[in-house]
Amino acid sequence: MRCGWKALGTIIVLAAITMVPFAKADDWDKETKVTLSAPVAVPGQVLPSGRYVFRLADNDSDRNVVQIFDAEKSHIITTVLAIPAYRLEPTGDTVITFEERPSGNVEAIGTWFFAGENQGVAFAYPWNER
Repeated sequence: MRCGWKALGTIIVLAAITMVPFAKADDWDKETKVTLSAPVAVPGQVLPSGRYVFRLADNDSDRNVVQIFDAEKSHIITTVLAIPAYRLEPTGDTVITFEERPSGNVEAIGTWFFAGENQGVAFAYPWNER
């Protein structure tokens, strides 16, 4: 049953999110433009459909803090604590996956993998948000 949910999650990712990474100059913070076509949960809140910018906080000591901005980067919407995530094979594109949630709940971002890398971050949700 889990394999079916993961396959469904992949289809939903492709249908719900469009990711366009910025130029290579932003490799340090992994800045990525994200367009959501439906509401999506992140730890602590739900992002309505719209355009956002995800990036790693400018912090040498902790590369697992994600900042989410509005499309113009004029307002920080939230800061999310994450944990390192790894995949066996990198892809040429940025990949965002969803966590499995009970039926009727808003989809929740699970991981954000960086284009061309096998590392990324997994969003850390409090127990009461699962």
